This record gives sequence, C-alpha cells and structure tokens, in this order.
Amino acid sequence: MILLTRLNGPEFALNPDLIERADQTPDTVITLVDGTKYIISESLSEFMSIVRRYRADLIADAEILVSSGTHRPPTAPTDSDQARVVRLHRQER
Repeated sequence: MILLTRLNGPEFALNPDLIERADQTPDTVITLVDGTKYIISESLSEFMSIVRRYRADLIADAEILVSSGTHRPPTAPTDSDQARVVRLHRQER
C-alpha cells in the first residue's frame, strides 16, 4: 500500500495495483480500475515516484526472501486444493 494525501487533507492508503491511470488536471486525479476517483495533493511526478519506489521495494524484498533461503517455491496443486477453488463469473452489465 502507498500513502497519499487527499486534497482536503487526510492521508489514506491505496493499493497501487488497482490504479488504471493518473491525470494532472491541474490537480492530480487517480482513477482506479473500478472507476473510483481520488484527488490527491501530490503532484503527478511525486505520485509516480511513490509508485515506482513501492514497486522497487517489492522487488527488493522478494530478492531478499529468495537469496536468504526462506522462500518456499510453489507446489503443484493437489486434489484437495482444487476442491477449495470457487469459480467466479463476470456480471453482465
């Protein structure tokens, strides 16, 4: 999660994986994949730096886990795993 500041002041956490686009109009407007919009006080370039830093930290943390040997490689799914899978269907619009 990244921390951003709403235009009217309060700070909030946002999952950057849900971001569809960011516009500067002149305020920075973040649009999520579900259409939700947030107006933030950070400039577009500051926002992009925050997202880049977040993604770089994720990659660095993953590298540390792999190199330390604490990471467990994924295992093949078993029959019991398949029984727990819930299939989701897209809603018609």
